[in-house]
Amino acid sequence: MSPDDARARWAGSGALALTGDAAGPELVAPRGTVERIVALGAALGVDALALLVERAAVAGLSRRGAVSCGGATRLLPVGGGGWLAVSLARPDDVDLVPAWLGLAGPPADVWAAVATAARGAPDAAALAAAGAGLGLAVGALPRSPPEAAGAGVAEPVVAERVGEAPPLAGRPLVVDLSSLWAGPLCTRLLGERGSRVVKVEATGRPDGARQGPPAFFDLLHAGQRSVALDFRDPAGLDRLRRLVGAADVVVEASRPRALAQLGIAPAGQRVWLSITGHGRTGAAADRVAFGDDAAVAGGLVAWGGDGRPRFVADAVADPLTGLAAAGAVTAALAAGGRWRLDAALSRVAAAVAGTDAGATWAPARPGEAVAPVAPRPRGRAPDLGADTGGVLAELGIG
Repeated sequence: MSPDDARARWAGSGALALTGDAAGPELVAPRGTVERIVALGAALGVDALALLVERAAVAGLSRRGAVSCGGATRLLPVGGGGWLAVSLARPDDVDLVPAWLGLAGPPADVWAAVATAARGAPDAAALAAAGAGLGLAVGALPRSPPEAAGAGVAEPVVAERVGEAPPLAGRPLVVDLSSLWAGPLCTRLLGERGSRVVKVEATGRPDGARQGPPAFFDLLHAGQRSVALDFRDPAGLDRLRRLVGAADVVVEASRPRALAQLGIAPAGQRVWLSITGHGRTGAAADRVAFGDDAAVAGGLVAWGGDGRPRFVADAVADPLTGLAAAGAVTAALAAGGRWRLDAALSRVAAAVAGTDAGATWAPARPGEAVAPVAPRPRGRAPDLGADTGGVLAELGIG
């Protein structure tokens, strides 16, 4: 891909319009970054760049520089050097800030308090670790770019073959336990390739994306079937376990301890995909992450000519991870056998940033940016639990 072609594709997708300060100029991604994003989609025959902007197009979001397009995450300078991304997307996150910063009580202006603490902190990574330990979604921007792929940068999705299996007959049954964006985008792409997708939600805690723009939820879930179960009820939990056991592919984005409490674990599925913030094993397994802070933790930011980072597009690690995960599931099914896949948002972001992490992004030319556009949904997403009885009956689950 030539530099001009990469620039044109970034601009024409709408991603350019979502990257940079609100007052401009928009920032153009390096050619290598564009190439790596395009490659994620090429493996599935889809336009990856177009998928990055769908939510912003539906919700009417725009670029805001060091504030995420959605407004819940900010990039803050740290006094001892470095940058910190902090997401306060949930009321509980705001409530945790005093404990994180050692304050006597709730601050009058929570973002001012966080910014002040960051300026006074000697180390971004230590401040991020303290927040993560409380359950906050925070990410420290790496101080140096990763090495070239193949010499230190991990693959976007870690794949482990754990057993053998006979050839798959018919269309794969995908049971989706995930929510929000990355996991649902993965299962949408699998459904477009012929898989039967069943979205499973808890009756008491359905997918939070149902509270967002209906058109975006329709984009992700039209053509799927919806099962809703009461995870607190022994009968509902038994049905959940049996449904998971009947799946060819399970997609989940829960912290390991949450699944363990439900008695849910891999047991014979051909592919078990875990979508995580920072990896499903080790000390980071229980860390919370969202698309914007995870992108920063992976080094995927847009550096302006002033030496300050900006967010790239809208929660970019989410759609990138959905793409990478769908490609990995497709490859695993084609290879045969049984697989465990770990698609970590920050790792996918790091792989996409690659050796361009730290490079200055060029400013856009006047009139170069194109507004993001979302496709028309293929139909309506099913109502919560609309297909519970039918799906359970088909699978012999009483």
